[in-house]
Amino acid sequence: MSTKIQSNRWLQALAWAVAILFVLGFFLPLVGAWTGPILGVWFVGTQRPRRGFLWLVAFAFIPSLVWHWRQFPLTGAAPALPYVGGMLVAAVAGVLPLLFHRLVSPRLPGLLSTLPFPLAAVALHIPPAPAIGVRGFLVCWFAAVVIWTWNHGFRASGIAVGAIVFAAAAALPATLLAGSLPFAWICCGGAFALIWAPFHRRKQQAWADRPDAVAALRSPYTGDPLQLAGEGGREALVSASGERFPIRDGIPVFLKPEDLTGANLKYNRLYETIGGFYDDTQRVAVALAGMNRDAYVMSYLGLLEIKPGDSVLETSVGTGLNFKYLPRGIRRSGLDLSAEMLINCQANLRRWEMDADLFQGNAESLPFADASFDVVFHVGGINFFSDRAKAIREMIRVAKPGSLILIADETEEHVKGYYERTPIASGYYRGRTEKVTAPIDLLPAEMQEVRLQSIFNGRLYALTFRKPAAPATASPS
Repeated sequence: MSTKIQSNRWLQALAWAVAILFVLGFFLPLVGAWTGPILGVWFVGTQRPRRGFLWLVAFAFIPSLVWHWRQFPLTGAAPALPYVGGMLVAAVAGVLPLLFHRLVSPRLPGLLSTLPFPLAAVALHIPPAPAIGVRGFLVCWFAAVVIWTWNHGFRASGIAVGAIVFAAAAALPATLLAGSLPFAWICCGGAFALIWAPFHRRKQQAWADRPDAVAALRSPYTGDPLQLAGEGGREALVSASGERFPIRDGIPVFLKPEDLTGANLKYNRLYETIGGFYDDTQRVAVALAGMNRDAYVMSYLGLLEIKPGDSVLETSVGTGLNFKYLPRGIRRSGLDLSAEMLINCQANLRRWEMDADLFQGNAESLPFADASFDVVFHVGGINFFSDRAKAIREMIRVAKPGSLILIADETEEHVKGYYERTPIASGYYRGRTEKVTAPIDLLPAEMQEVRLQSIFNGRLYALTFRKPAAPATASPS
């Protein structure tokens, strides 16, 4: 059976128009003055601070170096060095406001989170350079507001609040903001007032407050029950045999470096690289195809059987996109191999005001007791697991008897037509010796109601099956 999703031509036309506008920004300065800051705020938000800063400096410095090479002094290497050094300093100065935004914005609530970039952009241009003024502030603030609404899925309330506040600020009497220097110092004071934010450690929910979740945990190596232990203000999970698993930034780590081998190591490197872009690239691709992302996600999540109060586990949870579409009133748990993906998952959960228990580990050795979850599912990733059969057996093991289990992933057609042609990702998929196939032949023979579907216009397969119910206990005679 195949489930088709109709294209929306108006949505597709709008997506292509916006994409073309951003491409033109690289060639037309008037357009780039608006699209450039938007891309900068978006990119730095997808990366860890140090890596994002270095990448943006490279993006600013190298093209400038190539573009202005004819202006280099030709009387020797020494005179050229100060010229190149000045260009590097200018690139760093241009990127510092974005770094400030990356460090501060995630720790501020609502629309207030859009202010660090414009405030820093003005403040960091106070001597030796003149302030960029009100116009520059509004351009930078507009960029931050656009990304803020993008990150919140362009919800109507978000657009309305952002547009009204931005319009009101832009319409302030010119006499109030005409003096560039007073305005610049006001922005400097505002930026200084926000400096505390990066040093304010966000409080994570302690695992001591989640006794039910801890009770279901087991060592993925020995199967021993785990208990919480505290040391130096940090939590960890320990077993009676002396195993110790750290909890980093609220995420228990059940993965050892030596466990990453074969295909798991290869594709984990890919996800560590693209983790910050993963949601947005998928979102853009779906929009350019004229598809509704909600319909795309529900094409497979709609196959699940979820009731209020259920405990739900997603293996290879990635950035947690599927959690956004699950019903409220359930207990969410997610496991992934990639620390980068889990960090982005945490950020998404904060945006969506959702809670979930996240774990770093291998889907082929789940750290949970038998029959721990009412619902278990997996979307994306299993095609290139080192041991797909073992991962499936683990999903079955931790699911309660009678549970319907879902496994969905890309088809061979989509891998060849999209991933093998995508920059960065293509090198991981080319030269494969085996074609992608749905793992229906890896299911244990006792599984019931086995069903394989083609969804999202043949780009995904969805395999569902039911774990047999526990045999009825014979009544005493």
